[in-house]
Amino acid sequence: MNLQEKKERLQEILRSYGKVAIAYSSGVDSTFLLKVAHNTLGDNAIAITVKSHLVPAAEMDEAEAFCKRENIRHQFIIHDEMSVPGFAENPPNRCYICKRQIFSAVIETARKMFGAGLSSENENSAKSYAELKNQSVNFVVCEGSNKDDEGDYRPGMKAIAELSVKSPLREACLTKAEIRELSRELNLPTASKPSFACLASRIPYGQIITRLKLQLVETAEKFLQDLGFVQYRVRCREASPATSLTASIELLPEQFNLFKTNQELIIQTLKNLGFAEVRLDEKGYRTGSLNEALGIKHPVP
Repeated sequence: MNLQEKKERLQEILRSYGKVAIAYSSGVDSTFLLKVAHNTLGDNAIAITVKSHLVPAAEMDEAEAFCKRENIRHQFIIHDEMSVPGFAENPPNRCYICKRQIFSAVIETARKMFGAGLSSENENSAKSYAELKNQSVNFVVCEGSNKDDEGDYRPGMKAIAELSVKSPLREACLTKAEIRELSRELNLPTASKPSFACLASRIPYGQIITRLKLQLVETAEKFLQDLGFVQYRVRCREASPATSLTASIELLPEQFNLFKTNQELIIQTLKNLGFAEVRLDEKGYRTGSLNEALGIKHPVP
């Protein structure tokens, strides 16, 4: 299929769902999906955004502004990831643990927004979209994974499958590059937006996740963005002693010179934030670099 045929296929998929609730993060993929869904289904397409310590506040502001501008019905839900059993211990399946909880909440919120009634005694009984379908719920929850995501280690996809959440971009075989191209055609502000992943992905598996670490990463990455870096990750690693933290910075190789120009400022600023050591990862930016410790290597889409 060519690009326009893929877009038409996406619209066909969305029309077949009738009503959709998009798990909306304000990223490249979910913004494109939400825009096409709203163009295709009108008020039968709604957006649900999860607020947590895993997502910078600026992303939430962008989500709210986009939905207001597009006149899309939008709901925030609060997620306290630290209260999820097993999350803070940061096992290799951390993403599964987290997404199972998040998407269960998204499904419940969508049910309320669409007015799909369950009796009061069963108000909290539905644990999955499949169970909700048995209660004659007439909507589909969608998330923004694309075709490229099939080639990476993503344990969260197991939770999505278990909850019968749909991934229409993957079903339409749309890649990240194609989504960016179609986003430009739609004049979306995210067409050239850097890729983002939840802040927990900056902490190596097996090292405890804390709100302090997440805040350090968020602040450090915002600083790099303000300096003009386009795509970046600040990996937060425990050093010796364990209370000492190292910032391992991943940047696009073509921006290494920008780092060298600002090296002293970057190192001093991140140390002032609380990192004991700051270093540049000479391998450069790549998605899922922490998966390398598991023996899993994937190219950057």
